Amino acid sequence: MNAHRIEGAVALVTGANRGIGRALTEALLTRGVRKVYATARNPEALRALHDERVVSLRLDVTDVDQIRAAAEAASDVELVFNNAGVTLARGITDSTVLDHARREMEVNYFGPLQLLQRLAPTLARNGGGAVVNIGSIAGLTNLPFAPTYSASKAAFHSLTQAARFFLGAQGTAVFGVYPGPVDTDMARDVPLAKASPHDVAFAILDGIEAGHADIFPDPIAVDLGRQFESSPKGSERQIAAMAAAMLSGSAA
Repeated sequence: MNAHRIEGAVALVTGANRGIGRALTEALLTRGVRKVYATARNPEALRALHDERVVSLRLDVTDVDQIRAAAEAASDVELVFNNAGVTLARGITDSTVLDHARREMEVNYFGPLQLLQRLAPTLARNGGGAVVNIGSIAGLTNLPFAPTYSASKAAFHSLTQAARFFLGAQGTAVFGVYPGPVDTDMARDVPLAKASPHDVAFAILDGIEAGHADIFPDPIAVDLGRQFESSPKGSERQIAAMAAAMLSGSAA
């Protein structure tokens, strides 16, 4: 895949108010973007991003009207970061699991799909550009402590592969990003060592500029990514053993 230059580009980041999205927005500014559309369900949460290159937009990725409005506002966008995500369910037998799983799919899969549908023509008009899908290592191998989130990220991974095929024809590069646990609000209860959002953000931009189609931006992601590429079944067993050990430790 061709390398993509960050400096001078116009980017859009969903879920830019916190976590990886906030770190990505700040990293893009450091790397010299011309403009970044920072989106969040509540734009007031973006006020701390003090830079004249930041354009704050209201965007709930499950709201069709807000997606349409954001796409119209960002008519010059060249780099789209599908970052907004949510994790809710912690099992598969709880009475709330179906509602939680549906919400996870709406945000983590259908949201990016709708945004791609709206912005693909814009990217084509602007020379092709790139889409950067912030998935998860959980989308390659299910994490038992976040089973339905993992399923939604598996769907997102599949969408990334499809987008790479369909958007490639218009000159749009599609990058898949597969972080491990990152020190964000979303991963607060994950009992694993966590990478810094700042480090992950810069590793993502490094991968884009190097032209790496699949980006594993932290040490745990690199390790699990290698295991998955070597043996998907081995990766499943490795994660299951890790989860069993964590559950056993928490019960002790």
